[in-house]
Formats: sequence, structure tokens, C-alpha cells
Amino acid sequence: MLGIATPRVLLCPQFTEIEWAIAPAISEWAEVATFDAPGVGDEPLPEGGPHLIDRAAVVRRALAEVESRGWDSYFVVGDAWGSATAAQVAAERPEQVRGVALGHATLHFDTDGARPAVNGEVVAAMTQLLRTDYDSFVSYGITQFTQGGFDEELSARMVERFPRNEVTAKVWEMHVMRAEPIGDLLRRLDKPLLFSKHDGCLVFTAEGYEDAIAAFPDAQQVTMHKPSGASDDFAEALRRFCAGVCG
Repeated sequence: MLGIATPRVLLCPQFTEIEWAIAPAISEWAEVATFDAPGVGDEPLPEGGPHLIDRAAVVRRALAEVESRGWDSYFVVGDAWGSATAAQVAAERPEQVRGVALGHATLHFDTDGARPAVNGEVVAAMTQLLRTDYDSFVSYGITQFTQGGFDEELSARMVERFPRNEVTAKVWEMHVMRAEPIGDLLRRLDKPLLFSKHDGCLVFTAEGYEDAIAAFPDAQQVTMHKPSGASDDFAEALRRFCAGVCG
């Protein structure tokens, strides 16, 4: 990106920064920041204990990452349930945000109705696995949930990063128990958008993506066959998106 300032990109995870397997590729053309959710890896729990883990706590952690780097202008990126974090981070500091990119783009996380954005049966099965067999939820469920997006090394690192059952359950419930007003936040922001679709995803529905595009027809679009956090196609689409905004 000759002739313009290096973009700054904040990658918002669902659980851990390791989900962003494409972070090294993005760092070839941007300054990259990411983080673990509270209680994951070496991240401390909110003062008061794991029951205080919620979306607001994750957003505070994201903004602390930005502040620690002294960024006053950046792009916010989220994938899957991390897209709710990304939308809320952008809404907290809209004057600093250049644009927002969302993998598994959707307006909300509703599992009911004629056009659900999330497959409630899959979520229910994962939640049951978490409650009955935590080790399998972490070592099998989460990595399979990504549908081959991560190699064995990254999958093993992700498993090592997961905390005890109580914390993982709280983070999981934070994601799947609320619909989240992503579309409403994006409308108020009025920022450039990049939406990506994970073709064949087991969890996020085609209808949810179609509704997001219908609501934001000016959003740039990209389709891939992996989760965005593991997709070179998404990394390249993000590079073009940031270049277009910055240029």
C-alpha cells in the first residue's frame, strides 16, 4: 500500500486470538491487534468472577487493546459470534473506525422464525455437548465446528488456550443466548462494510447472510469455503477493502 498510511486492523475473536489463523497474512500489509476473551488463556477474569463475563466485558477488552497501542483510526473485523463484538466495538468509538468487516455476516443471531440467522439445532447440540462432556466440546466440538479451517497445530494451540469448564460455558452462553442487534448498530454507524459468507456453513444460515446483504446493499461481498478467520480469500478481500477506504 504505497503512498498511504499502513492500515490498522483490530481482529475480534469469539474465544481466542488463535481463531485468526490469517493474522500473519494480514500483518504483511497492516498493523494487527487481537486478543483473548476474558478468562481465556492468560487473560484475567473480570473482577468479581466468571459470572461477569458478558459482551460488554469482551468489548472493554477489545478497546483496551486499541488504547494500549495508541490507535486513533482503525478497521474492526469480526467473524461468526465475534461479529457482535466487532459491531459493538465500532459503535463505542465510531469516530475512530474506518470500516467494519464481518465474517458469517448477519443482522442478528436469531434461531427462530421463518428466516433464522443461526441453526438452532446445531447450537443446541453443541451446548449439550458442553454440559455433558466438556473435554469433547473443546477437543472435538470446537475444532469440528470450524469445518477444517484450522490445521492440527492451530487446533492443538486453541485447545490448550481454553480455560476451565465454568469460564468456557459462560463465554459460549454469552454468544448463543442473545440475538444481538448487529444490524441496528451498523445502521447507526454508517461506515464502509465488508460482508463475507461461509458457503456451506453448518451454523450460520444462507438466509441470515441474504438478509444482511438486503439490508446493506452497498456492502462489499465475498464468499469462501472456510471460516473467515482461516481463509486466505477473506484476508485478500480485507486487504482490498482497507485499501479502497484508505485510498
